[in-house]
Amino acid sequence: MDIRRTPPRRGRRRLLLILVASALAIGLTVGLRRLRAAAPTVERGTIWVDTVKRGPMLREVQGQGTLVPLEIRWITAATAARVDRVRVQPGTKVEIDTVLVDLINPDVELQALEADHQLAQAQAELVNLEATLTNQRLAQESVVASLGSEQQEAKRRAAADEALAKKGFLSDLEMATSRDKASTLSGRQAFEEKRLGALAKGIVAQAQAQRQQLERLRSIAQFRHKELDALHVRAGVAGVLQELPLQPGQSVALGAVVAKVAQPDRLKAEIRVPETQAKDVQLGQKATVDTRNGIVSGKVARIDPGAVSGTVKVDITFDGPLPAGARPDLSVEGTVELERLASVLYVGRPAFGQPGATVGLFKLGGDDEATRTEVKLGKASVRTIEVRGGLNEGDRVILSDMTQWDGAERIRLR
Repeated sequence: MDIRRTPPRRGRRRLLLILVASALAIGLTVGLRRLRAAAPTVERGTIWVDTVKRGPMLREVQGQGTLVPLEIRWITAATAARVDRVRVQPGTKVEIDTVLVDLINPDVELQALEADHQLAQAQAELVNLEATLTNQRLAQESVVASLGSEQQEAKRRAAADEALAKKGFLSDLEMATSRDKASTLSGRQAFEEKRLGALAKGIVAQAQAQRQQLERLRSIAQFRHKELDALHVRAGVAGVLQELPLQPGQSVALGAVVAKVAQPDRLKAEIRVPETQAKDVQLGQKATVDTRNGIVSGKVARIDPGAVSGTVKVDITFDGPLPAGARPDLSVEGTVELERLASVLYVGRPAFGQPGATVGLFKLGGDDEATRTEVKLGKASVRTIEVRGGLNEGDRVILSDMTQWDGAERIRLR
């Protein structure tokens, strides 16, 4: 006999499966939400890692620049002219009297000739004037001498007449006449002597005026000859000819640059320092300059008062001789020593971050992971920077540019 069985309820089983599946989905969602996002992976060989240290730190500032001569002689044209001949080419060693360029200016030559003519004419006029004045003086001296002789004769005659008058051989009238004549000649002689003195003073004044005129014309002639001689342009200083941008036949204006002469054995370094770091540079600070052929020590000699394109120009003079191959316009790298910090926490300078700023650096842990850490920076040098907070001695941090991982709080190293 068959037994009737009750069929199972499929609706209840299906409901149970749906409930189980929903619970699993909810649990999986909650678990995934609680999991951290996967850390990006970075190749260890592509990053720069440094260790935080404690100790003395040397603050330095660095800049690029060139070697320039301490003394540069710019030679300009003393007058407008035309280039006739170029005698020396740039790079040649020259002396003080070395002629670099010959110039031509007919007007200058004509003015020199005219000045010589006026000088010669003034010299002839001085000679004629001196001769004329000498004749006048001699004539007046002759008059004075003649009157002196006549006055002496009149005195003798008056004395003789007075003796005769006392003996009764001559009348009082004749004696008085002889006496008056002697007195008149004495007065005339005194007058002519005064006239001779005035004439002598006038002679001196006229001769002096003519001599001054002669000296004036001589100075003009010398000036014109200097202009003429300046057409033969000379170096004026011993050194090496740096520039001479002229060609035969070329016109040169008054004051135009003809050549540049420098002393190649006396050089200084001109470097440009970022204006944000230039405030700490002081005169007399120690410095070193890398000429690519050697490193030379020196000191800061001058600081430009203004900034150009975000940099300040600093001049460095050298304490010793320069290495072989050093020459003007050679590119160099200069480093100025600012100060020595006795005992500070410092690390290599990161690719970003200014002194006194707070930046995020990845600090390495023990499981090949690096976690972003806020670090307070202090004073900076060329290659190192002071750490004022966020790191401890011995911590290892990544100094490379990590801007592409700004959104990650941790990274994994591979």
